[in-house]
Amino acid sequence: MNSITSQAFSHNQKKYTYNIAGNLEVSITVQRNPFDLPLDTLFKMAARINKKRSFLFVSKVLGKHIPVHPHVSLLAGAALGILYAELLGQKSEVSMGEIVQAFTEPETAGDVYRRLKTAPIVLDEPTTFIGFAETATALGHSMYDLFAGPARFLHTTREMIAELQSVISFEEEHSHATSHRCYAADSQFFDGNTPIVLVDDEMTTGKTALNIIRELHARFPRKTYVVASLLDWRSTADRAKFEELERELDIEIPCLSLLEGTIEVRGVPVLPENETPPAPVSSSVATVIKHVSVAAQFGHMNATSLIPDGDSNELPYVMGTGRFGLQQEDNQKLEESCAATAGILKLERKGARTLCLGTGEFMFLPMRIAAMMGEGVYYQSTTRSPVHPVPSEGYAIQTAFAYPSLDDPGVINYLYNVQDGMYDDLFIFIEREMRQERIDSLVRIVEQLGFKQVNLVVFAS
Repeated sequence: MNSITSQAFSHNQKKYTYNIAGNLEVSITVQRNPFDLPLDTLFKMAARINKKRSFLFVSKVLGKHIPVHPHVSLLAGAALGILYAELLGQKSEVSMGEIVQAFTEPETAGDVYRRLKTAPIVLDEPTTFIGFAETATALGHSMYDLFAGPARFLHTTREMIAELQSVISFEEEHSHATSHRCYAADSQFFDGNTPIVLVDDEMTTGKTALNIIRELHARFPRKTYVVASLLDWRSTADRAKFEELERELDIEIPCLSLLEGTIEVRGVPVLPENETPPAPVSSSVATVIKHVSVAAQFGHMNATSLIPDGDSNELPYVMGTGRFGLQQEDNQKLEESCAATAGILKLERKGARTLCLGTGEFMFLPMRIAAMMGEGVYYQSTTRSPVHPVPSEGYAIQTAFAYPSLDDPGVINYLYNVQDGMYDDLFIFIEREMRQERIDSLVRIVEQLGFKQVNLVVFAS
């Protein structure tokens, strides 16, 4: 394997201060920005409803809280892939400069992504990519998707699955939902001494990465664990903990990111006491609700998800998400399935402005399909992360709607930044068929947001 070294800090530091809400203020000292990315290209700020952390960097490239051109989200993961290739001494046919340009000029993103897909980077040795649920499931998958050769991918999950034993479990201490599980269908998925690449959208302290490295190393020891994230805000003390773990376990933990710095938080958000977002005001548009099954396009895995209240769902999961592990030989079939599905859904479009909505952890396949559905398509996903909406210019979350999760009614999920009349039609991507009462709350919300047609797209039934 080529020698791996961590990125170095720059001494050209710049400081930015964000007044978020009330007297909540976050100051950012940028210590490394090798691609001269404007900060507002990558994120906006919002106040988070979380006692452990009062603020949130709301990504403008992930396709989670903010609607984006789907190719931009795919390129976010590809950018991390290019950084990893450079770490190994390899080069991509597409430069980071072109990806940065696509972030700021989304109309170029499709051409840049297609060039990447026609010239994948070939890995010399087996490499395992792990995306963290729920926000980085698609980010990790799109990073993995940049490579050819002996690569494999798995994303962690919050779900409990009856038939499978989690290979490893670990905690994300600051998260609104802390427990991660890894269900690899292949019992040998983590075998070997080759690198594991851990992918998250952001590192604030790095505790999540350290937790999973400890868990992995206890069962599947190896020499190198790479941590890739869009943003890296670890303090000097946080970075020292990575160095301590490297010495303790005699391992290497190089970290990759598009932007590095430190943060300082002052004050608290002064916001309405009612944390439940309001229901939308009724729209004058009559919405048609349509059910579309694309289950015939995908392979499935029979498994039962368990819900803490004693309920369960015995319908199959989609194999291609990465929840149970993917190998390189799965990729071409998955690409063909996405293309066939996009062809079906394009025929259902009712206007020039379309929103494709992933749900929870189910992000990459909806994102990839959205990118194949033509012009005027935007992508985002629902999330379990509670954030204060504030309708003011520059604030990241303008609107918020809450509903019980499709997968677990005991968990509240949110739909952000969709307003009446923004789009002509909506495609809600649902991994597993649900009882109608599980879907009704979300449907009642989107019926009031001015869509001519809402398509409930089910992938396993």
